[in-house]
Amino acid sequence: FRRTMADADVSIDASAVRRVLVTSGKLYYELEEEREKRGRDNVAILRIEELHPLTDKDVGAALQPYPNGTRVVWVQEEPENMGAWRYLSARLGHSLLGRWPLTCVSRPAAASPATGSGNSHKLEQQELLNQAFTAS
Repeated sequence: FRRTMADADVSIDASAVRRVLVTSGKLYYELEEEREKRGRDNVAILRIEELHPLTDKDVGAALQPYPNGTRVVWVQEEPENMGAWRYLSARLGHSLLGRWPLTCVSRPAAASPATGSGNSHKLEQQELLNQAFTAS
């Protein structure tokens, strides 16, 4: 069992990476598919499979190939006030090990984790993917 999993795409040149997306669960596969559609070989995708305990050693090892200052973005399907982001931001802060800036892409904060509409969910999901690859 691995707590963190490095990008599985061997064609990604770590020195050319400008953004590292970090996620957990099924969203990983959607991000991977979107990266392929967009032809974004300058974006790496990492998975965190066990959020607690999350050690600096695990995080550092997963991010080691990427240049200092590379933007790291936690991507979650849940609204900002739900899911793992609050734990991760409290645990890791706004900079991972003082080397990689950390931000989040998620749905806006909400009282409910879902809209209740399949069509709305699809639109929100596509917007989430767009933000993951374009948000500054």
